[in-house]
Amino acid sequence: MANSSRAPGRSRRLRAALVVSAAVGLLATAGAVVLPGSASAASTLGASAAERGRYFGTAVAVSRLNDSAYTTILNREFNQVTAENEMKIDALQPNQGQFNYGNADRLVQHARSQGMLVRGHTLAWHSQQPGWMQNMSGTTLRNAMLNHVTQVATHFRGQIEWWDVVNEAFADGGSGARRDSNLQRTGNDWIEAAFRAARQADPNADLCYNDYNIDNWSDAKTQAVYRMVQDFKSRGVPIDCVGLQSHFTGGSNYPSNYRTTLSSFAALGVDVHITELDIRNAPSDAYRNVVNDCLAVARCKGITVWGIRDSDSWRSSENPLLFNGSGQKKPAYDAVLAALNNGTTPPTGNPTTPPPTGNPTTPPPGGGCTATVTPGQVWGDRYNTSVTVSGASTWSVVVAITPPQRISSTWSGSPTWDSSGNVMTMRSNGSGNTFGFTTMMNGNSSARPQIRSCTAG
Repeated sequence: MANSSRAPGRSRRLRAALVVSAAVGLLATAGAVVLPGSASAASTLGASAAERGRYFGTAVAVSRLNDSAYTTILNREFNQVTAENEMKIDALQPNQGQFNYGNADRLVQHARSQGMLVRGHTLAWHSQQPGWMQNMSGTTLRNAMLNHVTQVATHFRGQIEWWDVVNEAFADGGSGARRDSNLQRTGNDWIEAAFRAARQADPNADLCYNDYNIDNWSDAKTQAVYRMVQDFKSRGVPIDCVGLQSHFTGGSNYPSNYRTTLSSFAALGVDVHITELDIRNAPSDAYRNVVNDCLAVARCKGITVWGIRDSDSWRSSENPLLFNGSGQKKPAYDAVLAALNNGTTPPTGNPTTPPPTGNPTTPPPGGGCTATVTPGQVWGDRYNTSVTVSGASTWSVVVAITPPQRISSTWSGSPTWDSSGNVMTMRSNGSGNTFGFTTMMNGNSSARPQIRSCTAG
């Protein structure tokens, strides 16, 4: 079934589920103060996100559901859950043909009893395979993988909002290549085959590709995943969403072009999800930026943090989450809640391709060239941007700025302006195919320039 025919119904079901989940949270915790004729100020993450048509979720380990302090925070704060390990291949099919759904069913039942949405994680992955699958190859492995996808998606049909159908299939580094795994060696079409099997098994779940280190728009791995999604959409392969794990640490800190990444994937006609967020030492600014970036992109459906308390985290020594080991809220929690409460409620409806809210790599058709943005240095009151044009030696690029921001200087091009002063047309002037400009924030530190068109000649 084509994705375009499913989107409206799916959108209504998601919005309805979020409204229910917000109501459950508010009734259970008195999570908002409402005055006649005024908007509510939600006091929990899930309730606030739901008011904006999104979710705020967490990864859950079934073994911790017996911990009352853990479940108190879980039930109060979140409106979506992802199984940490209970839905991975080795947990669900430890022996070939023997499926063990006990722990996964318990998690799903708990979530649904609390009005939470459930993300299935994950159907096909090179890691955490049981021994019997690790020893397979070729057609035998391909058939075993497809059978697993079919059996698991069928078992949970109607209970899962999103499936991470394939997880982490691309290699790190600058090659942009697929990861060399036993699944990849069954043939380059294995990802497509998994998505088609998942759609057939559960036509109503949204199907996602999920990966780490695809946060920075300039990285080769990000571009490779983008090209795969673009190809899938062009050929009718059933893909509905892309998940960015966003484990920010060391060599992969929050990138300044994160919003560009979200909006560029969204411009392909898929939803985007932040699926496994944790940030070393939980800096408030970085958490706030991630939330604001998601809220700025209409098709960013929500955020999942990978664990509740620092002591629950796979990176516990880095204290990367919103609650400390004692279950107390950290400053990052306050920053996230404030950002959610300050966000705007999206309009009703869910167009297949919403108006651009960021800067897709390929702007609307304009005559045979492409303009690609590279964020530059950022100061307290201004920031630089460079734009590289490909596909033409002479060109004009239309750039829009969000008021009250204003462009204060430009280089390597000939600019003109419309009457509002918010739209600049930059033309080539013989200085090459890259131009740049400085933008004064004027109190708006979150908006970034948008490429409206690139025209050759």
